[in-house]
Amino acid sequence: METQNVRAAGLIVAAGGSRRMGFDKITAPLAGRPLVAWSLQAFEDCDDIGPCVLVCAESRLDELTALAAPYKKFQLIVAGGSERADSVMNGLRALESRGPALVAVHDAARPLVTPLMISKVVATAAEWGAAVAAEPVSDSLHRAAGAGHLVETVSRENLWAMQTPQVAGLSALRDALESARSSKRGVTDEVSALIQAGIRPRTVFHGNLNFKVTFPRDLALAEAVLESGSQKAD
Repeated sequence: METQNVRAAGLIVAAGGSRRMGFDKITAPLAGRPLVAWSLQAFEDCDDIGPCVLVCAESRLDELTALAAPYKKFQLIVAGGSERADSVMNGLRALESRGPALVAVHDAARPLVTPLMISKVVATAAEWGAAVAAEPVSDSLHRAAGAGHLVETVSRENLWAMQTPQVAGLSALRDALESARSSKRGVTDEVSALIQAGIRPRTVFHGNLNFKVTFPRDLALAEAVLESGSQKAD
């Protein structure tokens, strides 16, 4: 699937347990197709993306392989690990001999991603070495004590909420994740590992909705957004 425009490989992580959702969200119906299919389609339609890998729970390999079959870029379906970082590492290993130097890691629980959004982050990573879809924090932030009582106001100046895709060089990301694991430093996403490794990803504010489906209400909201056609797709 590579063309002269391809800048990155794609890695979609769909190996989570949906604990806070209360039911499996990866294949939950969303505007006429399984939730994960929206991300698969966006990466399939993005000219800046070449070979892709879908990472899922080992018990669902057959199911997700069948689901991803119509998307020609997704010829690699691999099992994830116990933590997100382990799942991403498994995906990176699968891509090592397949794709361009950059890799775009995306959480399948963010179904509102668009080809344009992916391209913007990839282009920024190509210029700066690493980039992430993000938006400035707009809510007031306060730190709470153990019982839930608010005890401290946190400045939101220069604070950004991380999204996906998160794009970096494959080898740089692999080394950052391996370093975090060997030193037993916990990481919540790829950007966390990159920062710990001394890499400074560039934020990309794209202007679209790109929230994570975590609770049942998020599924309903995502459906409303998709059906409204308000996302900038090109």
